[in-house]
Amino acid sequence: MPLYEHVFIARQDLSGSQAEGLVEHFSTVLADNGGKVLENEYWGVKTMAYKINKNRKGHYAYLRTDAPAPAVQEMERLMRLHDDVMRVLTIKVDAHEEGPSIQMQKRDERDSRRERR
Repeated sequence: MPLYEHVFIARQDLSGSQAEGLVEHFSTVLADNGGKVLENEYWGVKTMAYKINKNRKGHYAYLRTDAPAPAVQEMERLMRLHDDVMRVLTIKVDAHEEGPSIQMQKRDERDSRRERR
């Protein structure tokens, strides 16, 4: 099955547990349609570059999945219909990277970043 990475932004006025509940909800939607979530990360509340629906901040969540295309389409459709989800991004990848995503790594662990001058 194809591998995907999903990032979605939920409204800022949700609690942390409600935002993590959204991750679980969409994981079960994917599992019901024949896919599986390999890893999920809750990145927390972050400030956005511009307002979306009068919100300056949002709860960010990240999913690594292994699912057929119809399951991903159904999950995206439900995300777009959900009132608490503001934005969705899905990318098809050849292979998942090992370890935590770049957002979850500490700043000194990021060795690919060039030095400041």
